Amino acid sequence: MVKVSIIGATGYAGAQLLSILVRHPQAQITHITSESHTGKKISELYPHLRDVCDMTLESLADIEQIGADSDFVFIALPHGHAMDVGKKLDALPVRIIDLGADYRFNDTTVYEAWYHVAHIHPNAHRVYGLAEIYREDIRTAKIIGNAGCFTTASILALAPLVKHHLVDPNSIIVDAASGVSGAGRGLKLGNHFPELYDNFKAYNVAHHRHTPEIEQALADLSGEDIIINFTPHLVPMSRGILATCYATLNENVPVEMIDAAFSKTYAGEKFIRLLGRDAYPETKFVRGSNFCDIAWHIDERTRRVIILSAIDNLIKGAAGQAVQNFNIAAGFYESVGLDVVPMYP
Repeated sequence: MVKVSIIGATGYAGAQLLSILVRHPQAQITHITSESHTGKKISELYPHLRDVCDMTLESLADIEQIGADSDFVFIALPHGHAMDVGKKLDALPVRIIDLGADYRFNDTTVYEAWYHVAHIHPNAHRVYGLAEIYREDIRTAKIIGNAGCFTTASILALAPLVKHHLVDPNSIIVDAASGVSGAGRGLKLGNHFPELYDNFKAYNVAHHRHTPEIEQALADLSGEDIIINFTPHLVPMSRGILATCYATLNENVPVEMIDAAFSKTYAGEKFIRLLGRDAYPETKFVRGSNFCDIAWHIDERTRRVIILSAIDNLIKGAAGQAVQNFNIAAGFYESVGLDVVPMYP
């Protein structure tokens, strides 16, 4: 058994992570924390966990002891907090999987520019935690910066095209719509039911913080700098992301080459389901699972390829991806604890 702890277990991502790890046959949960609910049982806050997990929430005050008791520490805190935890655990052999943004960037000055927080752990040995792209780096990493939700859907949709240099890297546009759980559990006016219900809206146009994260991964794959337009939207559902990605095809690229790029890139990938050309992924068909469903369309008139990608933002976009990374780093099959059928309807 591998001993694991969850720092920040009471947010949506943290609670989802706990729900997965509690049934993971190789994981033993040793500590769960919450600064706002210290001393309470997690099942008091999330009644669906009654008799499944009734552990008591602890404080971060003794983080070194938590680290000493753990082989892996998952951090599910807002940006700006994980790097303090990571720095305090630096001297311990414990490995870290951060579900936030603090360890996602190769260049911490990019993080500082977009998140407006000084990075206090810039020299940490970290890798980007998107398993299908960075699997070999994840195996041995001290710190894994779990990929974000919008970024997971977008990068996986575009990876085959930029990797095989089939599109103009400066033509990429991403429109992505997310369920409201992506905004976290904190109370916000825009997420209030009367504001959200029967509504559809864009936000953070041209400056959403997931933009440089998508650009970083695509640049790694293509070998050249990439600048994209990314526009997020909020839809009145609890979970799910549908990303619609656009790119201009390079000259003399036949549609068969597009098909082959997706097939080759994702051959043997457990959690990538290629629906093929002209299909339509839907969030309902991945709900509650770690799957990413991808399809693509070719607009011959404009010479653009349109890729559609659907994930559950709390699973493949957060907690499920963290467990997939954990499985890789711990030497388990990637699907352990994640081999579930999507919930339907």
